[in-house]
Amino acid sequence: MTDLPRAATAIRITPRAGVVIALAAFLGLVAFFWPFVVAPGKFGSNYAPPLIFGVLLVLVLCVVFSEIAEGGINSKALAMLGVLSAVNAALRPLGAGTAGIETVFFILVLAGRVYGPGFGFALGCTSLFASALITGGVGPWMPYQMFGCAFVGMLAGMLPKATGRREVFLLAGYGSVSGYLFGFLLNLSFWPFSLDPNSSIAYLPGLPFTEQFQRYLAFDLATSLGWDTGRAVTNFVCITLAGPAVLTTFRRAARRARFQAPVRFRDGGRIPAPLPHVSAATKGLERN
Repeated sequence: MTDLPRAATAIRITPRAGVVIALAAFLGLVAFFWPFVVAPGKFGSNYAPPLIFGVLLVLVLCVVFSEIAEGGINSKALAMLGVLSAVNAALRPLGAGTAGIETVFFILVLAGRVYGPGFGFALGCTSLFASALITGGVGPWMPYQMFGCAFVGMLAGMLPKATGRREVFLLAGYGSVSGYLFGFLLNLSFWPFSLDPNSSIAYLPGLPFTEQFQRYLAFDLATSLGWDTGRAVTNFVCITLAGPAVLTTFRRAARRARFQAPVRFRDGGRIPAPLPHVSAATKGLERN
């Protein structure tokens, strides 16, 4: 099982698009970690920051998509993105998050690995958006889920080169780690509002960063560790078992599609001369 050349990546990221994605990553981190960086009462209430950041994340994702599209997404890459987004949207309700089981990540990791970080970023956004529309999961948490999955797919495309079983275990290990990190980040979006302020693990505005972070770690371990473990185990098992076959299928599709293949015209773009028998028939018609 060998890696495809870089020219086979489905979506080419230009330097300008890379800068936009880097800025989006920074804003995303601020949006997730706002309880540690935003002063109490800065936006008038504790409920304002996640709403403001949620709207900003949607706008940033739109800008990132426009930059990616301008940089190089053709009809074949767009068709592949639509197909895999539909597959992920159909797979996600099968797990429904029961005991942390999530069936959306293993396709995201494998597609990001084969088709590149730009495709992985786009697939993470579109998969969660389509899934939210199908399952009725549209809400203020959706931009955070889209952003989290976008970076899971993008980082999968940036993993070091590997082949054979080593690659499968590399992706399985990454899937497990990303399962924990996804839960760790998503919990930050609702932690400040989910508990009684008198609780020892609740968000308490005005505390120093170290004490606030210790409270959050305790909250994450007490409420989310089991769910995150279920997600990590699901990712590891699915990638280990289905990874080789899915990687082979994705790479065969990439070879046939040749996403970034340049378009060339024969004879310098001139219209080819008609065939001899066609020319003779045309001349006979002209005589008649």
